[in-house]
Amino acid sequence: MDLQHDDSTPKTAAARPRGWLRAVIVGSLAILFVGAAVGFIAFLSQLRGVEIKPARNADGIVVFTGGSSRVSDAMELLAGGYGKRLLISGVHRTNAVSDISRSLPDNHSLLGCCVDLDRSAVNTRSNAAETRRWARERGFKSLIVVTSNYHMPRAILELSHAMPDVTLIPFAVIGDKWRDEPWWTSGATLRLLLSEYAKYVAAEVRVRLADAGIEVMPEVSDQPAPAPRRPATAQAN
Repeated sequence: MDLQHDDSTPKTAAARPRGWLRAVIVGSLAILFVGAAVGFIAFLSQLRGVEIKPARNADGIVVFTGGSSRVSDAMELLAGGYGKRLLISGVHRTNAVSDISRSLPDNHSLLGCCVDLDRSAVNTRSNAAETRRWARERGFKSLIVVTSNYHMPRAILELSHAMPDVTLIPFAVIGDKWRDEPWWTSGATLRLLLSEYAKYVAAEVRVRLADAGIEVMPEVSDQPAPAPRRPATAQAN
């Protein structure tokens, strides 16, 4: 009598590792998703919903360009005596002082005496580097930081890493769109927040690695160039 060969056992044995690997992959993705969701919620919890004047004055004020009303709010703080000087960081290279002056007609005298323009910074990390250079040149030990509420966590992270010896006082600017409707009802605002959260996580990882002595993206040298480079000013100081 012929015996039929049963090949089901090898197939079953081969299927088990594949099933185990699939379960590991699905479980890992689920953990990553939950972790990202929890991190996003924690990120949102840092965002202020209303503008609150600083509780104290500082040596200087720095505002990062890129959002509506940031510069005008920073000028109001300067006019109110919250700081001695203001650095506007991230000014486009083609923008002149006159361009800013036209948008701030009530602050011509302040622009002439107490405002410095940084045209070198192109992102938040270089904003922090230029702010550090400016603060060291002025001998400032405390700064009011002005930027949009969604951008504030990353701005404070980069500034704290660049100059841990300087006291940072956040002033979060709240945009009109944020005031008018909840962020979860606007697709554009949700995309903006998700994008900013991803940038914040990337910056957090880079900073933590740098603190551990691992430079993933080395910063451009902070040593002075042969010809000293200072932020452009509205008037020679």
